[in-house]
Amino acid sequence: QMQFEESGGGLVQPGGSLRLSCTASGFTLGYSAIGWFRQAPGKVREGVARISSSDDSTTYVDSVKGRFKISRDHARNTVYLQMNSLKPEDTAHYYCVADLSTRGSSWFPFSALGKQWGQGTQVTVSS
Repeated sequence: QMQFEESGGGLVQPGGSLRLSCTASGFTLGYSAIGWFRQAPGKVREGVARISSSDDSTTYVDSVKGRFKISRDHARNTVYLQMNSLKPEDTAHYYCVADLSTRGSSWFPFSALGKQWGQGTQVTVSS
């Protein structure tokens, strides 16, 4: 059974940093594109970052470029999201997600088709 264990969320002041972690069980993260999406109350899901399965190339939504960095540790079967210079508009529930579709599913904008994700972790940016 595929499971994701996310951690690292919390309350941080604007300009601060957090690092989210996602460790998978029952699944090898390296076999699929992996990423993060977020959802704030009353808003649609938004793809944040994605790392490919083939060459670990990365893609980000424009609003986080230069501030967030996604990475993967194959040995630990873990993916990370380093978030710097956090803004109040980054406040959301963040989910680690794997794209299991055979042809690839859209990340930007985010499509849930063919994807599976965990329970997520809350990130709140506030003074």
